[in-house]
Amino acid sequence: MTRQILRAEDRAPAPWKNGGGVTSEVAVHPPDAGTDDFGWRVSIADVVRGGPFSSFPGVDRIITVVDGPGMTLTVDGTSHTMDAPYEPFAFPGDAVTECLLLDGPVVDFNVMVRRADTTARVRVVRSGTAVRPAPGSRVLAVVLAGSAVLRRDSVRLGRLDAVLLSDGHHGFDVEGVLAIVDLTAVPGR
Repeated sequence: MTRQILRAEDRAPAPWKNGGGVTSEVAVHPPDAGTDDFGWRVSIADVVRGGPFSSFPGVDRIITVVDGPGMTLTVDGTSHTMDAPYEPFAFPGDAVTECLLLDGPVVDFNVMVRRADTTARVRVVRSGTAVRPAPGSRVLAVVLAGSAVLRRDSVRLGRLDAVLLSDGHHGFDVEGVLAIVDLTAVPGR
């Protein structure tokens, strides 16, 4: 069984080039990959002002509001208002995307995958759950609010802590909100 605990306190926030916020990387594959060569990347961002999103050709994104009043994303001319927390929204990373904050800063949870190599699915749970990564896939569980306990070895995860799982059967007791990210390799890759 392979698992890696990723504590929020160990992350180093990096400011955005445009000054609109800061990002803390939760996990990336391959390890130490940058924004140009990741297969998948998961991060938490503090967004202090709206503006255009950076373009990521060949990348699919899933973004979830964690804290704050929300935002409206306009993706290739179509607006999508995200005014409730914990509701994942998927869109192409190479689409022209503009962000308008609704009434102040937000914290968001961001999953990005190279669509030729990996698919991602984000589900949000508020009670006990179990996960079992399929062969060739990984599951990343991130506590968005409250806490969760990894049952097998009683590891407590606090707010924004995560665990990356690559095999085995894992149960969680959730006392808050837990995001489960299924990261699956595209067949033949």
